[in-house]
Amino acid sequence: MQKQNYAYVRVSSKEQKEDRQLIAIRAIKIPEKNIFADKQSGKDFQRPNYLKMLKRLRREDVLYIKSIDRLGRNYREILEQWRVLTKEMGVDIVVLDMPLLDTRREKNLMGSFISDLVLQVLSFVAENERENIRTRQAEGIAAAKERGVRFGRPRRALPENFDEVRSAWRCRTMTLHQAAQSCGLPDSTFYGAVVRAEDEEK
Repeated sequence: MQKQNYAYVRVSSKEQKEDRQLIAIRAIKIPEKNIFADKQSGKDFQRPNYLKMLKRLRREDVLYIKSIDRLGRNYREILEQWRVLTKEMGVDIVVLDMPLLDTRREKNLMGSFISDLVLQVLSFVAENERENIRTRQAEGIAAAKERGVRFGRPRRALPENFDEVRSAWRCRTMTLHQAAQSCGLPDSTFYGAVVRAEDEEK
């Protein structure tokens, strides 16, 4: 059977666009039926279209990806998936943004060594950068909270009768449901507002 060219495209969320990847893939004339795309995190390889592609790949087929982080974002899993594809399945991989990561070239021990070494370095750098980004984000959020910045949706304004109704509920002259209805709030929202109000009064 004649070898086939395939491509894999991934973005992390439905809001992101895969245009840049598709432009690069289509420039090398990959048939549309052989382009597989997922809109999903790269934390693991349990992605529907990636798994479909694996079932189609045969020995000596060529898999194109735009960059190594499109394959995944977990250092160990990228290395394991690379090994499965190239060593067990006999598939060649071409990373368009990194010409050294082209397993079609120099199919000898030195060629494999260079390719594997570059892959390990790039995967490590990519994962290390993601860890740094997460650390910076966490530090930024903590600093913002110290400055009084609030995250998430603004709290719903409480009705004027909230304190009166809260007092009645605490005195057990009203049920939770009656109190919430009197304030025009869902039961859970009324209860949460009571807890926050009493925490702030402590």
